[in-house]
Amino acid sequence: MGFLQAAPQLPHPYRSDRSLLALLDRALPPGRRVALDNDLDALGDYAQMAWQRACNTTRRKPALTQWDAWGRRIDRIELTTAWQEGPHLTTRHAVLAAGHADSEHARLEEFARVYLYHLASEFYTCPLAMTDGAATAIKASGNRELIDRVLPHFLSRDAGTFWLSGQWMTENTGGSDVGNTETVARQDAAGQWRLYGRKWFSSAVVGEAALALARPEGAGAGTAALALFYVETMDGERRKSELIIDRLKDKLGTRELPTAEIHLEGLPAWPLGELAHGVRQVAPMLNVTRTWNAICAIASMARAISLARDYATQRQAFGRPLIEQPLHAQTLADMQAEFEGAFALAFEVAHLLGRVEHGVVAPHEASLLRLLTPLAKLWTGKLAVRICSEAIECFGGAGYIEDTGLPQLLRDAQVYAIWEGTTNVLSLDSLRALAGDGPGALRTACASWLDGNDNMHAASAIKQSLDAASRWIDQHASTRETLEAGARGLAFTLARCAAAALLARHASWSSSHGDPRPAAALRRFIGFGLDHLVTPDADNTALLSG
Repeated sequence: MGFLQAAPQLPHPYRSDRSLLALLDRALPPGRRVALDNDLDALGDYAQMAWQRACNTTRRKPALTQWDAWGRRIDRIELTTAWQEGPHLTTRHAVLAAGHADSEHARLEEFARVYLYHLASEFYTCPLAMTDGAATAIKASGNRELIDRVLPHFLSRDAGTFWLSGQWMTENTGGSDVGNTETVARQDAAGQWRLYGRKWFSSAVVGEAALALARPEGAGAGTAALALFYVETMDGERRKSELIIDRLKDKLGTRELPTAEIHLEGLPAWPLGELAHGVRQVAPMLNVTRTWNAICAIASMARAISLARDYATQRQAFGRPLIEQPLHAQTLADMQAEFEGAFALAFEVAHLLGRVEHGVVAPHEASLLRLLTPLAKLWTGKLAVRICSEAIECFGGAGYIEDTGLPQLLRDAQVYAIWEGTTNVLSLDSLRALAGDGPGALRTACASWLDGNDNMHAASAIKQSLDAASRWIDQHASTRETLEAGARGLAFTLARCAAAALLARHASWSSSHGDPRPAAALRRFIGFGLDHLVTPDADNTALLSG
């Protein structure tokens, strides 16, 4: 038989990930590492097994059976093996519960688990993110009855009592503009609230609960009149009859994730708080789910680069391995440097979230979290698509072949820029976070992150880019449309400045511990440029006319 190329092998995702290992060594007290290491090592083992299983079996999608053989409506969804394993992996290794522990490091420890579990879970992490967000919103509501009833299920360490929660916001009228929500909440004769309407995009319909926006009957129009309701979906082993699954969506990626269109025909519901300002109650949830999105995006980048690097050591071209070909090595190094910047920013948001939740932050850091969360989500979402696309190209034609498992990396990555707010929506959210203080909180943070770093070129580049961003905001502050037209470039600039400063902090720590690679990543990252500001031309959109 002629030549056969060896398939890329996945190194152990935990033991081989120097970025994650170094982060935990730097950020966590030693006493917190033992239990965490056991969980992370086990999740790395599972990730390797899941990759091999995916490479050696035919991929499946969830299947919806709406009727049984005798005509009874059942709306049964058959899930993939990874999804069936999801409750056991989640509870055994505290993937979700760890984030709600009584420690300022709880979120960092949670998202380290998420980072390793995500791709192996086949996006079971999507409903986990919704459940985490729901738990956070319910805690923030102060509704003691719901807290006592629901949180023991959402944060359970026992698969038998664990519940998933959905997040039912999107309707036919659109996603981000929830003010057009058509779902109505009515009270029945007994005073029980019930929901009536259609939810067009329900990514956790297999769960036992959900949070849903609805307009109380008789309330006015617009966003402020919406209320946030808690619902339960199961009646024992059966799905409640008032919840009708119309169909599962056929998507570009995340195909193992059952995303449904549903009808609510009187589904019992309980308001989280007042019967208004439901979108405001969603806000604590968004900080959490957007952080999940950013961590999952860098997990996809890590997987793509890991496979591309392994393949480069095996694949021979023109008499030597690809890794020894100068241009190919440059390409991989570029990908690695961008990833390390994204990794630093995403995990800083995760750690900062936990510290803010536990009240152990400096005065500027609550504002910093409000800004960094949308910045991290929007930048990592776009970067994941680019990195996964570049990684597929590193395999040549083999990267385009479905049963290598590689094209799925790119298809799945596209969702990160869409979930929990598109790039444009998040850019505008970043503008709102900048109101009043501008980049002041970020400037203060960058100064502290750069303290002690001896890379003067990096410090100068970050300062110059932040100064340019401040001038740009001042220049366009009087014209809202112009400010919004350039918001994307501003957001990418601020995200890259934050990532560079965080990478500089990590490079200083790593250099003192004998690892020069993060400093090399910083130099390369700075070389790509930080300033993505554009001069908006909001008036000249004639090219869009028919």
